[in-house]
Amino acid sequence: MKFPSRFSLAAAALCAALSAAAHAETLKQDPRLQVVAVSDVRPGNVAVAADGRVFATFHPLGASKLQLAEVVDGKLRPYPDMSVQNDGAAATDATLDTPLGIGVDRNDRLWVIDMGLKFGKTRLWSFDLATGKLARKYELPAQIAPKGSFVQDFAIDEARGWAYLADIADPGIIALNLDSGAARRFGGHAALRAEDLDMKIDGRVVNFGGKPARVGINPITLSADRETLYFGAMNGTVWYRLPARLLREGADDAAVAAAIAPAGPKPISDGVATDAAGTHWFTDLQRHAIVRLGRDGKLRDALRDPRLQWPDNLALGADGWMYLSVNQLDRTPSFTGGADSGRPPYYLYRFRAR
Repeated sequence: MKFPSRFSLAAAALCAALSAAAHAETLKQDPRLQVVAVSDVRPGNVAVAADGRVFATFHPLGASKLQLAEVVDGKLRPYPDMSVQNDGAAATDATLDTPLGIGVDRNDRLWVIDMGLKFGKTRLWSFDLATGKLARKYELPAQIAPKGSFVQDFAIDEARGWAYLADIADPGIIALNLDSGAARRFGGHAALRAEDLDMKIDGRVVNFGGKPARVGINPITLSADRETLYFGAMNGTVWYRLPARLLREGADDAAVAAAIAPAGPKPISDGVATDAAGTHWFTDLQRHAIVRLGRDGKLRDALRDPRLQWPDNLALGADGWMYLSVNQLDRTPSFTGGADSGRPPYYLYRFRAR
């Protein structure tokens, strides 16, 4: 089967047209977008607990002595305390190194994926929000996540005890058994790789590492019943689906590959949230927007605002608020090839999703 499918062609044309339109018009601030927290340091991803507590990582492409924080009085404060922050010191097993992806499961556990860009090991941390204590830490074996991996997003199935993680360095999906700690990797499939499609923000082609960005699998989510895994490339216009049981049950790569199917179109995006109704919410990097993919297979704008200069990820709260981090990532040296042109402060926002 050849990927991308017809969804890609239609979505690519739509993205190009919408990007051109976005550049041609002047966006106005949307009053529905509310400030949750302000930071002088670039945030990474954001997560929200059932009781409304908000957490965030600090982005590894920025410069921060802190790695993990909770929003307190509109500011990002170390979580659970300074004991797990590296505070500018050398990386150790006792402290966070370069975390990015973050999420809260239905058991009130805060999960953080630590890419280990300096430490050389990928680790998944789990904190008990009731006590603020580290509940468990998983270290992915080198054959699953070798040094140089960029495992930056994940989805947790707390009911069955599985985590599904996305690696963009060598595009692949890692399935981790949370009970045994055993992991398997699925890679080599076209659906995991970037399309040959330029990302344009404010009329400029965005580079990464000195050439036009081509970023593979990034956003990854699960359906509400945890049976369907969804994923797509950042530089991609197709949203894919896969029965999660195939990874849980150890199906071979051929069977997993054969089961991957398009779920609909998507914009060039960094983050996504999938709600209980099956709607997928994407950050639209090119258009300073959040868009949603409904069950009818159509993309629609949810919100557009000039303040959304690289909306990084999304997290849906139990009360219907959608939280997002905005970090001007395209202005970091990794993208510009020069100085950091980001303009602090940086923000966490929210808006009503329902």
